Amino acid sequence: MISSQTMSAAACTESGKGVHVLTLTPFYPVQDDDAQGCFIAEPLSWIEQLGITNTVLAVQPFYRGFARANNSAFPAHWSHFFALPGNLGLPSAGAFLYASILPKVRRLHQTKPVHMIHAHGAMPCGHAAALLSRELGIPFVITVHGLDAFSIDQVNGYTRQWRRRMSEWVYRRAWRVVCISEKVCDQVTQGASQVRATVVYNSADTKMFSPTSDTVSPGTLLSVGNLIPIKGHELLLRAVAAICSDFPDLSCELIGDGPERSHLTALAAKLNIARRVRFLGRQSRKQVADAMRRCTVFALPSRYEGLGCVYLEAMCAGKPVIACRGQGIEEVIEHGINGWLVGTNGLEELKDALSRLLQNVQLRRQIGEAAHRTIMQGFTLAHQASRLAQLYRECLV
Repeated sequence: MISSQTMSAAACTESGKGVHVLTLTPFYPVQDDDAQGCFIAEPLSWIEQLGITNTVLAVQPFYRGFARANNSAFPAHWSHFFALPGNLGLPSAGAFLYASILPKVRRLHQTKPVHMIHAHGAMPCGHAAALLSRELGIPFVITVHGLDAFSIDQVNGYTRQWRRRMSEWVYRRAWRVVCISEKVCDQVTQGASQVRATVVYNSADTKMFSPTSDTVSPGTLLSVGNLIPIKGHELLLRAVAAICSDFPDLSCELIGDGPERSHLTALAAKLNIARRVRFLGRQSRKQVADAMRRCTVFALPSRYEGLGCVYLEAMCAGKPVIACRGQGIEEVIEHGINGWLVGTNGLEELKDALSRLLQNVQLRRQIGEAAHRTIMQGFTLAHQASRLAQLYRECLV
């Protein structure tokens, strides 16, 4: 049954008046990390240009400390809530979050009626959104941002079952489950039947990640991502070591931090390429964009990617991108045309890809230009905003 609030939202849409969306997210840019949740924040101003206003409620469990807002991002209200730490905490966190924000959301709804809730992630925000939807009589949609759609990859036993059941419960109650790629969509629909799923790809900020007209010195590889095993940094270092004798000026820059840093530093020394590898740590969005403009080739041989915004951003900057087959980015990259695809853990393929791209200026230029066109034709913030706005209106009719 469609509630009176949903009917009024549909009437607003038909009459040209604005729709009001409450965005509920556990990740959002903060003062010391403007990349955190940037893929949520950056399309919002574009969505507002389409007549849809957003109130952002960024949430964080109390044990992670208090976040300091990033003033350059789309404005958000921060809320901290009680949750149990550890694996047992996630399945119950949505109920605690709901109880914590319900008074605040009720006040908002009374002063500026909310027509729809957009939650990011099944737990805790999707669970809380489902409870708010039932309480307020308004629809909710949920975006799944990665391949671990049921939050079960790192747990076993009863906790694993509990997380799966909770995620399935949330997905089945959502008006729409938004997936960032067809690969993610397959994960969701295979794991939970009767789910209304659709794909809305992430996008790149074309102003921030614009190509450069400056001459780029050849031989700089760039990789951007958390330093964790699945990202494939070890494979990249081994490939660099294998080809460095053919490219005396070859260097490799790694942006990101994580538990693998000490291992990767030791590996670079063991492979005798320590002087060629720079560990730059976590960087701002502007610093990442500058690094993408000055690099020769972008490579992230990750074996577990729902899509990977960094690939889109490097493509937007006009760079040839190397990624792995079987990941979400395969839906964007045409091998040899606007990027390069290698097998997961495929050292020989990666060595060959790096060598071919580093030694062939014309090939790099052709692929980089095609990559930039791909982003401009379908993966800009304006494209993403338009698809989300259409989705909201479809759900409110």
